[in-house]
Amino acid sequence: MTTRTLARHGGLFFEEFAIGDEVESVGRTITETDIVNFAALSGDWNLIHSDAEYSKSQMFGQRVAHGLLVLSIASGLAVRLGFMEETVMAFRGLEWRFTKPVFIGDTVRLRVKVQEKKEMARLGGGLVTFEMAVVNQRDEVCQRGAWDLLCKARGAD
Repeated sequence: MTTRTLARHGGLFFEEFAIGDEVESVGRTITETDIVNFAALSGDWNLIHSDAEYSKSQMFGQRVAHGLLVLSIASGLAVRLGFMEETVMAFRGLEWRFTKPVFIGDTVRLRVKVQEKKEMARLGGGLVTFEMAVVNQRDEVCQRGAWDLLCKARGAD
């Protein structure tokens, strides 16, 4: 089976997605500033994220990026791919696993693959389920799961 690559520019309508379509984002390096800003925004000052000395004696031996920070960055990387521009109507849900830690200095990318489609004509489009994987610079999957996005049908307003 041949796999098509998702368009990297301009939003795609529900009908334009095909099961097996895939694309990978550019990389994004996680910084200490990212972690501090996310801790301030979320109020999550857990020592494993914010205290370098404490973290040395913990499981990973260093500070770990918040899992939800990395998920948020994945969302931004998905938007940067362009295929959602002006055609995604709603983020309907997700199933998500945190499988490996992400550290300061790691560069993550998002791999996206169309897993399933379900027409929802009464809503003016359809539900597209994407298989998502956040991978680091060593190609290790750090987070993975499925996102359900409601996408516009062509000609629907």
